[in-house]
Amino acid sequence: MEKFQFHDMALTWLDGGTTWLDGGTMFGVVPKAVWSRKYPVNVANQIELPAHPILVQYKNHNIVIDSGLGAGKLTDRQKRNLGVSSESKIEENLAELGLTVEDIDTVLMTHLHGDHAAGLTKRDGDSYISFFPNATIYVSAVEWEEMQHPNIRSKNTYWKENWEPIVGQVETFEGELTLFDAITMIHTGGHSNGHSVVKLQQENETMLHMADIMPTHAHQNPLWVLAFDDYPMDSIYAKEKLMKEALENDYYFFFYHDAYYRVLKWSKDGKEIIESIVRKEKEI
Repeated sequence: MEKFQFHDMALTWLDGGTTWLDGGTMFGVVPKAVWSRKYPVNVANQIELPAHPILVQYKNHNIVIDSGLGAGKLTDRQKRNLGVSSESKIEENLAELGLTVEDIDTVLMTHLHGDHAAGLTKRDGDSYISFFPNATIYVSAVEWEEMQHPNIRSKNTYWKENWEPIVGQVETFEGELTLFDAITMIHTGGHSNGHSVVKLQQENETMLHMADIMPTHAHQNPLWVLAFDDYPMDSIYAKEKLMKEALENDYYFFFYHDAYYRVLKWSKDGKEIIESIVRKEKEI
């Protein structure tokens, strides 16, 4: 498990499983000849996309950002269609840290698509129960509403087994929400209507998690948006605004889906990575 100490915050990446998705879908209208120079692709045109929640330990709080793919919930057909090569090992990871799922008191959900929200629940016989039973789960009000009442497009990823068991744990917010005077969730829309990003702030430094409006370092360009995005122009607007702010102020970026970087900082012009925590080396 990779770790990063951000002043008084300890970040640890948990193994929430891994997917391999079509590279063309992940880079939208960007030609393969261009995006494949930045992110490796296999012979089936798939790119590796971990679904790795970030544990943030701060002021005696155990906080998890997003929840992974879960384990034992998907059929073989679903695993094949969703490109799942491995499922969640979060309980095992927490045990290595001397923790259990009961010790998680806060969960921050950037959005509720299946690859982020399936780990919120687990099987219990023929039904489902909360995976983090003692946590308050924060998500934007817009996202929570759509999770419960999906449209014809979103119903394929907003599954009732991922939300019905946690209804009593959910707290929603409008616009922005700051927790523990140091962690801020900001509703951006774009990837989904209720999508949010997360800022961590310590001693005049900031870490920014842009979730699925910038799922990997290769999506840095504001125009490189996913074909999965429900509102691509909102993604572009939010990413352009946040990238300008982040580069000008030397923010760190941290990732849930990136197979190669956990944390990085770009130069002010965005052309060079000047600091990073590497998960594994790229082979391009």
